[in-house]
Amino acid sequence: MKIISYNVNGIRAAVKKGFLEWLQQADPDVICLQEIKANKEQLELQEFVDAGYPYTYWYSAEKKGYSGVAVLSKTEPKHIEYGTGIDYMDAEGRNLRVDFDGVSIMSLYLPSGTNSDRLERKFRYMDDFQEYVNELKQTHPNLVICGDYNICHEAIDIHDPVRNKKVSGFLPVEREWIGNFIDSGFIDSFRHLNKEPHNYSWWSYRANARANNKGWRIDYNMVAAPLEDKIQRALILPEAKHSDHCPIVVELDV
Repeated sequence: MKIISYNVNGIRAAVKKGFLEWLQQADPDVICLQEIKANKEQLELQEFVDAGYPYTYWYSAEKKGYSGVAVLSKTEPKHIEYGTGIDYMDAEGRNLRVDFDGVSIMSLYLPSGTNSDRLERKFRYMDDFQEYVNELKQTHPNLVICGDYNICHEAIDIHDPVRNKKVSGFLPVEREWIGNFIDSGFIDSFRHLNKEPHNYSWWSYRANARANNKGWRIDYNMVAAPLEDKIQRALILPEAKHSDHCPIVVELDV
């Protein structure tokens, strides 16, 4: 099973930049999208069917043009879970899970911490999400949580760890949280198979950051520990340029 996660920074804008043609070439079995910034009614759903994805699930934020996640699949899931049941999370459309035989796949969009209010909200979300996942694993042990975590874990995951140590996304408390999240029973699939530096999934639009590869690795395909021996391949696709993020891939033998 080939799974891709991609923060598209607006699905309608991405489609205009060739997203659907790229999707057909990339050919994942399942793709998790974040920051779709659209309601289902605003999309030409037949375009996704024509691209080979007849099963599309959209979970938008209550606020128009903001946040939202989606999952597109070639095959029909056994179950679709919209949200977490935690009201403030679900109002922003940040979690959508599809269950198949042998694996459950979640598209996650964790908040950014761009100012003090948002940072406080992010910390609350991080704590509540960890509790939610701890419970979820009891009934769904084979979880793959794909998405934009808005956190770099280690110094190797960011182009300038010294100057960014006080910037949200690389704060000690955030790094500690994602380390604890991994320790709670998950595998950072990319770092599991790739130890090289200078691999990023997001670049600022400022200062020609992408051309100079001054990026951050804040997108992850986190694979639950019971699936460790099923991880076959994990990679980042920086040549796909429909967003300020790029897609990330994990392939599992399930």
